[in-house]
Amino acid sequence: MIAYVKGTLEHAAEGSAVVECGGVGYLVQISAGTLSRLPSLGSEVKVYTYMQVRDDGQFLHGFLSREEVSMFSLLLSVSGVGAKSALNMLSLLNPSQIMISVVADDHATLSKAQGVGKKTAQRIILELRDKMKASGVSGAEETSSVGFAQSSERRDATDALLALGYSRGESLQTVLEVSDDGMSAEAIIRLALKKLAR
Repeated sequence: MIAYVKGTLEHAAEGSAVVECGGVGYLVQISAGTLSRLPSLGSEVKVYTYMQVRDDGQFLHGFLSREEVSMFSLLLSVSGVGAKSALNMLSLLNPSQIMISVVADDHATLSKAQGVGKKTAQRIILELRDKMKASGVSGAEETSSVGFAQSSERRDATDALLALGYSRGESLQTVLEVSDDGMSAEAIIRLALKKLAR
């Protein structure tokens, strides 16, 4: 598994980029969002990758953050969502916006991505919610250990951070620090991600 490639950006175009690393050029499939944030040709770049092995070949998908790789992997785990649809979603929305849409049951925003219809967006929400719950925190003892009883909004926000690859302790602590009673899960996620990005 190739976790990332770091080297010179030799080529960048719609859908792909080439990064030369140790005399080898790695072709990576990229989203429009990643393309717009790449440095100029000839500059050093670090691209986090997801390696996909299919019957018709092996493909490296590249992103500029670990959160994008985690989200790409989560989207691919949804039945009926392929690499192209997942890249289209990450071209339109960043990982936090996708998670907020999932928590808010906002299929309209997700279905704005090319190739993602209403039914696919609803399936993404349903399956990612289940995965968030599976990776989330359960039990009053664990939540009380960080000093607050988790509301459903705090729990949803914590689960979203866990699904994006943040540790359990980091997720719980950040949600505790930014949330107040009565806040929506979407608002908590926004504030938590802003704090974690610092």
